[in-house]
Amino acid sequence: MSCFSFLFSRKERTFSGEHTEEIDEEVSGIQNTKMFAYKELKMATGNFHYSNKIGSGGFGVVYKGTLRDGTMVAIKVLSEDSKQGVREFLTEINVIADIEHENLVELRGCCVEGKHRILVYSYLENNSLAQTLLGGRDGTSSMQFSWQARRNICIGVAKGLAFLHEEVQPHIVHRDIKASNILLDTNLNPKISDFGLAKLFPDNTTHISTRVAGTTGYLAPEYAIRGRLTRKADIYSFGVLLMEIVSGRCNTNRRLHVSEQFLLEMAWNMYGCGQLLELVDPSLNGDFNDEEAQKFLKIGLLCTQDMSKFRPSMSQVVKMLMGEVAVDDQNISKPGLLSDIATLRDQKDKSDNTTEGTGKGGTSSSSSENIPTSHATMTFNSIFDRSN
Repeated sequence: MSCFSFLFSRKERTFSGEHTEEIDEEVSGIQNTKMFAYKELKMATGNFHYSNKIGSGGFGVVYKGTLRDGTMVAIKVLSEDSKQGVREFLTEINVIADIEHENLVELRGCCVEGKHRILVYSYLENNSLAQTLLGGRDGTSSMQFSWQARRNICIGVAKGLAFLHEEVQPHIVHRDIKASNILLDTNLNPKISDFGLAKLFPDNTTHISTRVAGTTGYLAPEYAIRGRLTRKADIYSFGVLLMEIVSGRCNTNRRLHVSEQFLLEMAWNMYGCGQLLELVDPSLNGDFNDEEAQKFLKIGLLCTQDMSKFRPSMSQVVKMLMGEVAVDDQNISKPGLLSDIATLRDQKDKSDNTTEGTGKGGTSSSSSENIPTSHATMTFNSIFDRSN
């Protein structure tokens, strides 16, 4: 069974008054997206019957549905009284409606009738990487992934990101690359999902200063601490994801011994000792290409280097994964570790509080002050806490 869900944002919004008029005006400008009638989606889900419910969360409910032509779809319904997510709803439509790639989830359309806000996606049978490979809440994988399957998933996600970063105009930064946002079809082909947090980058834009959004453990240090967003933030997240796929475990697991809780820190220590292969998922029972597995882990370290300028582009990552160019493993620098990020963020918060208390410093044009650990994410994947 495939599970989908919505996570929540801290920023409150409402459907009423002037805001509703503003949203309705934006919705009326939606183009290049099929508009479904509410009646049709109601019929597709058996009047939104609970037996078709495949996920729920702060934004509402997601149902499995069958359209009149027999097509299976995932129907993501924003609750009528939701105070959150309308902007993310519009962002998701505007970002993904005009682009198509084999490694991006397909938006089939939407419904905007009265207060109804619904997104319709292709239904993907094998859920997300978080559920099927990393095991969801209980940490037990529901499927066995061969090395070849993992290799193909890594390359597929990399190709999808390279497409967003370098081929689409304006370029797109996803901002929430993680295991639960990688869906899998029948043949385990990966599809990047959840574009509610995406940002557009015109060619002449070097970075955007923005409020931090995303998921702890996948956030690049320069973005988590200063709100400085570039394509390199996605590349950092991909590096973490790459290591999760190879190791078969989530990036943070506080149930383990303190020395094993943080995957990236473990990888860096093992790299320094020449023992990277020990990080490979033991469930593979040694049935993998040693050289290739080690190469993938080194690419993960290259992508997660603390200094963003040292991280490769996604097109370079694709070439390295496919063996078209060699991996420069002689100059891999220390990654941005979760523990270091937390320490620096605490220092920044104390500095900000001191400045506010003394009345010194002046104002900042950046909206990244008082950075939260995570922020808005509008996803239709399984809900679970992978940090416990």
